[in-house]
Amino acid sequence: MNILFVGLGNMGLPMALNLKGAGHDVLGVDVSSGVLETAAAAGLLTSPSFDGLTGFDVLITMLPKGEHVAAVTDGAYGALRHNALHLDCSTIAVADAQSQAEKAAGAGVRFVDAPVSGGVGGASAGTLTFMVGGEASAVAQASKLFDVMGQKYVHCGNVGMGQAAKACNNMTLAISMIGVSEAFNLAQSLGLDSQALFDVMSTSSGQCWSLTSYCPAPGPVPAAPSNKGYAPGFAVDLMLKDLGLAVGSAQSNDVKAPLGEQALALYQSLSEAGDGGKDFSYVIEALAGR
Repeated sequence: MNILFVGLGNMGLPMALNLKGAGHDVLGVDVSSGVLETAAAAGLLTSPSFDGLTGFDVLITMLPKGEHVAAVTDGAYGALRHNALHLDCSTIAVADAQSQAEKAAGAGVRFVDAPVSGGVGGASAGTLTFMVGGEASAVAQASKLFDVMGQKYVHCGNVGMGQAAKACNNMTLAISMIGVSEAFNLAQSLGLDSQALFDVMSTSSGQCWSLTSYCPAPGPVPAAPSNKGYAPGFAVDLMLKDLGLAVGSAQSNDVKAPLGEQALALYQSLSEAGDGGKDFSYVIEALAGR
C-alpha cells in the first residue's frame, strides 16, 4: 500500500518503520523538523507538509489529541485517492472520533479509529494491540496493517468504540498501577523483600499486568521502567490525558468512577510537580514521598 503516516513521535516512527520494513511505501509527515530528521536518519521518506502530495491509499495518524487529528486532515485528505482509508491510532475522545468519521465520509474517505496498547516497546517490536471501531469492511481493509504493526486487534464495534475500549482499559491500568505501588510500599515498610512479594503476588490473586510486566518496584522485572530510572515507556502526562478522557466520559454518562477520579487527581499532582515526563509507574515514588 501507499501510506501517508502523520505523527512520527516515540510511537509513530517505529510503527511507520515496521510498515516500511514489510514492503509498504511509506511517507512520514510531522510538524517538528527534529522529528523529521530523526525519521529520515532511520531510513523513512519524509515531508514537512502535504503540499504536492497525492494518490495515497491509506492515511495513518498518531497524534496527541482530537484537535490535532482534525487539523491535519484538512490538508491530508487532499492527498488521498477516493475511498482511501484513514486509520487513526491516536487516543482521542469518542465524540472526536465520531466527528472525524463524518468529516472523512464527506471527503470520500473511510475512517477507522484504532488506538493502541503496548507502549513504545510494543510499537518497536510490532506487538501492539489495536482497539478498533468502524465498519466491518473498512476494518477488514485495515487488518493487513494491524498484522504488521501489532500482534492482535479487536473489532469493538462502530466508529468510536475503539476509543471507548481504550478509555476503559487505561483507567483500569492506572488504578491497578496505584494499587500495586501501594502494596510494594507497604511491603517495604514491613520489611518484606520486593522480590518475595513479587513471587507471591505474581502467582496469586493480586496478579495483574501492572505487576508482572511493568512492576513499579525496582528489581523483579528487569525490562520495566522502574529499573531504568523511570524513563518513560508510557509517560505520566499521557496517562493523565487518557484518564481525563475516561473520567470525562464517565461523568458525562452519569457513571460513578470514584477510583478513576482519584487516579486522575493523583496523576495530575505528579504532572504539576514536574514529573509529567517520567513513566507512569513513577507513582510508587510519589506515594512513598520519595
